Amino acid sequence: MKIKTIGLAALATVFATAVHAGATQPQVVEVDFATESAHGDQWTARNEPNEEVYIGCGLRTHDTGAGGSFTWGFCQAVDSKGNDVHCSTENPGLIDAIAALDSFSYITFRWKKVADASGESYLQCQYIGSSTQSFYLPKQGFGANN
Repeated sequence: MKIKTIGLAALATVFATAVHAGATQPQVVEVDFATESAHGDQWTARNEPNEEVYIGCGLRTHDTGAGGSFTWGFCQAVDSKGNDVHCSTENPGLIDAIAALDSFSYITFRWKKVADASGESYLQCQYIGSSTQSFYLPKQGFGANN
């Protein structure tokens, strides 16, 4: 009886693994002004029927002219409802987080409204996170997620 139970448990494990193999987890882009956060994965955004939807982050480095440079980063997103947000940062840790992003990353970021020295307000990135896992990759080739 023990051998039969062990055999059934092993068979169930094999089937459970097969069901989860190649799993996809598309994450649509969402912008939430109440929580001052946005998230989504780049592949799902790219394959969204609404061509206005996107999410991503980038870096810009400028020559200071004195042999040095200045780097700032930004994140931006537009969801299917047209909610549009972008934040910027000079924080070295957040700059590193942006540099670590991959083409198929799930991205999440949060912001806070702040004012610069002249009183102009802007959105400052407070948190940037990412996850690069197989379930964010396209199921086959470079077509839409299946």
